Amino acid sequence: MISFDIGQSEQRIVFAEGVLSHFDRHRQTRFWHREAGGLLFARLALPTIDVCAITGPRRSDRRGRCSYWPDERAEQREIETMFGRDLHFVGCWHTHPEDRASPSHVDTRNISDCVRRSEHALNGFLMVIVGRDPLPDNLFVSVCDRITVHRLERSGSA
Repeated sequence: MISFDIGQSEQRIVFAEGVLSHFDRHRQTRFWHREAGGLLFARLALPTIDVCAITGPRRSDRRGRCSYWPDERAEQREIETMFGRDLHFVGCWHTHPEDRASPSHVDTRNISDCVRRSEHALNGFLMVIVGRDPLPDNLFVSVCDRITVHRLERSGSA
């Protein structure tokens, strides 16, 4: 498990081993690997947000070396299915073909739009970008509100 502190809130995000393994499997380590992505789901036991389920990539997603367009209908079905299992949609993940991931302007705009368009009680959504380097140094983990991407700092092992 890896955890990240959420600013001064005393809350933290914890990524389960299965989620981390999923990230690792989809790193773009070869020039022919296409971007992958999906959704993140958590159990909320505040102050801990336990990210324990992950989806994607899907056959119906459109994927390129430096681009990723998810199947939004499939995503909505995943959100409804996971909610039925008491898992809450908390954000999105995708890969980048760079060693240490960082968000593009498009990434920032897309996640902010997602926060604005969605019906939820959260202050923001997670955005995780997975780079080519080994875990955990390749991860860009952030909480995004309607305007800003707030990068989170790793707090060590959970």
